Amino acid sequence: MDMKHIRNFCIIAHIDHGKSTLADRLLELTQTLAQREMEAQVLDDMDLEKEKGITIKSHAIQMVHRHNGEGYCLNLIDTPGHVDFSYEVSRSIASCEGALLVVDASQGIQAQTISNLYMAIDHGLEIIPVLNKIDMDSAQIDVVTDEICDLLGCSPDDVFKVSARTGLGVAPILDAIVEKIPAPVGDPDAPLQALVFDSVFNPFRGVIAYFKIKNGTIRKGDKVKFFSTGMDYEVEEVGILKMKMIPTAMIGCGDVGYIITGVKNATEVKVGDTITHLENPCAEAIAGFEEVKPMVFAGMYPVQADKFEELRSVLEKFQLNDASFVYEPESSLALGSGFRCGFLGLLHLEIVQERLFREFDMDVITTVPNVSYKVYSTQGGVDDVHNPSGLPSPTLIDHIEEPYIRAQIISKSEFFGPIMKLCLDKRGTLVSQHYITADRVELNYDMPLSEIVFDFYDKLKSISKGYASFDYHQTGYRPARLVKLDILLNGEPADALSTLIHEDNAYDFGRKMCVKLKDLIPRQQFDIPVQAAIGAKIIARETVKQVRKDVTAKCYGGDVTRKRKLLEKQKEGKKRMRQIGKVQVPQSAFMAVLKLD
Repeated sequence: MDMKHIRNFCIIAHIDHGKSTLADRLLELTQTLAQREMEAQVLDDMDLEKEKGITIKSHAIQMVHRHNGEGYCLNLIDTPGHVDFSYEVSRSIASCEGALLVVDASQGIQAQTISNLYMAIDHGLEIIPVLNKIDMDSAQIDVVTDEICDLLGCSPDDVFKVSARTGLGVAPILDAIVEKIPAPVGDPDAPLQALVFDSVFNPFRGVIAYFKIKNGTIRKGDKVKFFSTGMDYEVEEVGILKMKMIPTAMIGCGDVGYIITGVKNATEVKVGDTITHLENPCAEAIAGFEEVKPMVFAGMYPVQADKFEELRSVLEKFQLNDASFVYEPESSLALGSGFRCGFLGLLHLEIVQERLFREFDMDVITTVPNVSYKVYSTQGGVDDVHNPSGLPSPTLIDHIEEPYIRAQIISKSEFFGPIMKLCLDKRGTLVSQHYITADRVELNYDMPLSEIVFDFYDKLKSISKGYASFDYHQTGYRPARLVKLDILLNGEPADALSTLIHEDNAYDFGRKMCVKLKDLIPRQQFDIPVQAAIGAKIIARETVKQVRKDVTAKCYGGDVTRKRKLLEKQKEGKKRMRQIGKVQVPQSAFMAVLKLD
């Protein structure tokens, strides 16, 4: 198809503002799917996406729309809304020329709407504003339309008012996509330059890469090479993405498609890489996406120690489909060999763990998540420490710096007080506040990343009755008074439970930890002391009571010394047991530590 008749666009919005439902209506109107194939949120094809009702992966699909008697090819990329998957959004935006900005008429503009919008504007995308859910009783159509006009500087007539659920007002959007979004620019005769924006691993076909062509064309049987690895392959199959992959003879300039080259090794294809021809390569790679910076780190260990290599190959394949996930090998005293993994947030961690279990049947133990610190030694060196066990002895540490973020919170003004208190409790400092409308306020805070990793988002949602929206970006490192808090079980440190924590919160956190673990650790034949310690100083203690047999049951009456003798004998046995006993910490204990409140 001629480049003038191609339109590449994505849908961006906050969580639950109706991206996937709007995508359903567009697919219905262009008759991309037969009526019997349609279902709600058809592009969310992962079981997890259907269960949680969120989009986790971006999905590309091609539609054909007739406008003024001519056929146009529309490539739609549906994107996630959750802050933990914003990396998926950045990749979709890099492959498009335009975006539909969807805003919920009852909730108005939220934090994630603004951050995704700025990302799209930075890439020079044409924005088409869409006001969704106008059929709801709580819809504030005029108020939210004014908000959108203030944000984009457009007139109220430019905003499409639709109900994606019923299909009301959706049809004109297709014409607007053709009229307003520019066609892709590129030279079909130049050397091939194609940007890889996603990839999946298929056990029968190898790695399948999704790409967008910037210059040139690609045909079946071509010899191509990947820029970053320099390895060359023969193209076994190229095609377009409908609900299934449809093979074609060639993919032209400006179009989106998939390529199969028989790559067996998952590490040979990188998202953001450039594909070019072997004989006539392009001079330089396309400026891909910025390298992803993980925010949260946690250890992942196989449940059986001998499954380490299997876990490695599973993580390699998984990383293909989730480019924001990073890992490196590490070992732990308690858990053996495993991997130190980086995630974009706690929801991301939870989804990764669940997907490893469902898609690869891999059960893993996850340690307490933490962030990465910079430790300055007295000798003048700087180390990145992801794990409390990697901390040098206190005498060698000059000072520690922790990562800070700039948090942007948008909420109704009635929740202003509780939100400020929550941010202050999390060591936040107020940078600015301003009212978007009479009853909606935007707060900007500087906060330590370690404070928002655990339960900040959940608490924010509960104190604002679900109204507040939250977005953040990293702003650098600042000095902090941190101590290493160890948990001792039966006198032995459990290194998977140790954390780096701010001095002021250490006592409180240690106390809560001990109380929680006391309920979760199964009782043994001997008393188990659960202690929290900073260095050699014990700051909290609980005891998991032993399971005891009633050894005096057979003594009815008689001299009390008989009973005492039996009890002393039992006590000696318990003491011996305690010296050699091992305490197993169940996986539920690791997860419960995260939800301490």
